[in-house]
Amino acid sequence: MSTRAQTLLWMAQRVSAAVLALCVVVHLATMIYAVRGGLTAVEILARTRGSIAWLLFYMLFVLATVVHLPIGLRAVLGEWLGWRSPSRDAALLLFAAVLAWIGMRAVLGVFL
Repeated sequence: MSTRAQTLLWMAQRVSAAVLALCVVVHLATMIYAVRGGLTAVEILARTRGSIAWLLFYMLFVLATVVHLPIGLRAVLGEWLGWRSPSRDAALLLFAAVLAWIGMRAVLGVFL
């Protein structure tokens, strides 16, 4: 892999980590606030259903996960298992596609 491609992966990993950190903080703070306010899971879901802002937020959360996780796994598989062949990248691309499919289905199932 070229130095440029490695640099782009490094940058994508770092940017997605920052987005994930922000998303986790917002998600946890919102859940803690809602639960401490006495809302049940049913009431929380009723408030999020149809909300474009929450739909976009959780879609961003899924997208950041889809970018971040396969890049991290790529490094782990290369370092721990010595798997550095092109098949690793193909497997991780498939993994990312499945992760995106599952994540977006969950988001759409909750918000639509």
